[in-house]
Amino acid sequence: MRSHRTEGPGLHPKPPFPPGKRVTVAARLDRLPKSRYVRKLILLLSLGACFEFYDLFFSAYIAPAFYTSGIFTPTTKGFLGIDGFASFVAALFAGLFVGTLFFSPASDRFGRRAIFSFSLLWYSACTLVMAFQSTAAAINLWRFLAGIGLGVEMITIGAYVSELVPKERRGEAFAFNQFLSFLAVPFAALVSAVLVPLHLAGLDGWRWVVIIGASGAVFVWFIRRAIPESPRWLEQHGRIEEADRLMDEIEARVRSEHGAILAEPRLVEGESQAAQGSLAEIWSKTYRARTLLLIAFHILQPIGYYGFASWVPTLLLAQGITVTRSLQYTFVMALASPMGPLIGKTFADVFERKWQIAWSALSIAACGLLFARQRTALGVVLFGVLITLSSNWMSFSYHTYQSELYPTRIRARAVGFVYSWSRLSTVFTSFMIAFFLRNYGTSGVFIFIASSMLLVFLLVGGLGPRTTGRRLEEIAR
Repeated sequence: MRSHRTEGPGLHPKPPFPPGKRVTVAARLDRLPKSRYVRKLILLLSLGACFEFYDLFFSAYIAPAFYTSGIFTPTTKGFLGIDGFASFVAALFAGLFVGTLFFSPASDRFGRRAIFSFSLLWYSACTLVMAFQSTAAAINLWRFLAGIGLGVEMITIGAYVSELVPKERRGEAFAFNQFLSFLAVPFAALVSAVLVPLHLAGLDGWRWVVIIGASGAVFVWFIRRAIPESPRWLEQHGRIEEADRLMDEIEARVRSEHGAILAEPRLVEGESQAAQGSLAEIWSKTYRARTLLLIAFHILQPIGYYGFASWVPTLLLAQGITVTRSLQYTFVMALASPMGPLIGKTFADVFERKWQIAWSALSIAACGLLFARQRTALGVVLFGVLITLSSNWMSFSYHTYQSELYPTRIRARAVGFVYSWSRLSTVFTSFMIAFFLRNYGTSGVFIFIASSMLLVFLLVGGLGPRTTGRRLEEIAR
């Protein structure tokens, strides 16, 4: 292996690296300036994530169509009744749980690029089949299977983004990623508002909403051709020549944009050690406290996030607002979805990550309690927008945060494990929301949400480690 690296043929060499030390991928990546090329990679990954966000949020928007067609009901007679809308939400998150817990390690084993492509194709196929089902049981089955693909995809994209971006801009990159991904939310709301009331070509409008979500397979091969494998993953698996060749290409593209020699890389002690990881490592002394913290966080955060996002049209109906008007209100709130990450992009790497998570959770709690008390259109929309902004700021912050807390060798499987608890939590949260809505109305729902968000504030703010501006390999020590 080479002890130092030049900046390419015909260019002046940079100062030599410490004798006997190889210039690692981390050292080379973290000294890169902003570039259109890296931004393009994040853009392409985000296009893949758009289908996931579209799917996660159209659940809420097609709910009224389920009620009028008699496939599902707003609440359930029994706590776990399959006839209620809660079972539809639960089926998706049960699939997400299985995907994140059992299949996300495939990304650590087979690579980010291959699993990203496969998971999107899997989701598209299952979603297309679901669009033509007519019973609650069949819809829930294919919803569950589609959720497996989505679960793997989300973990893979998070690992991908964190491994491609320099340490000073990880938060910004995740905010940009989620801004683009959340553009799918107002699109899903608009498509639903237009199509749900209609019957086209012999199909109910909600089925067309689902079919549009399945179109991801059309784009996946185009996306796959343009994105490289994660160089950190290649290096970790001993594919040093491939990793170095890929980094040569990335550096050449960045240099061509800036027309200048790149800064000297800095090695963090221990980062060059290649090793095979296992899930058991998350319970080692180094990572045990982080793992327990993230499990607790992921049990609580879906109560606030999906408790509102997946149920908002139903909550509006419970407050006496008509189906058409509830979809209109929901669309206005959905327009705010990309704005949280867009605003947060400026501050993502300015303030400590854990406090961004904590304060956004507290904002969800306060705005949710105020939302439950609104009786005017302006009040409903205003506080619905504020909840949406807070939720999506928390979302890009914690996706960044959890990807920073584990090393490359176990990143996907570790994040998949802790994140799976959010999926499992949402399965039961859906039925809890239905229970509180039936017995205590929207006020009861938002007291439940606010309590969980207060606990998030205390746990993450009080116990979370610092990550902002630190190299992944340094955080992982």
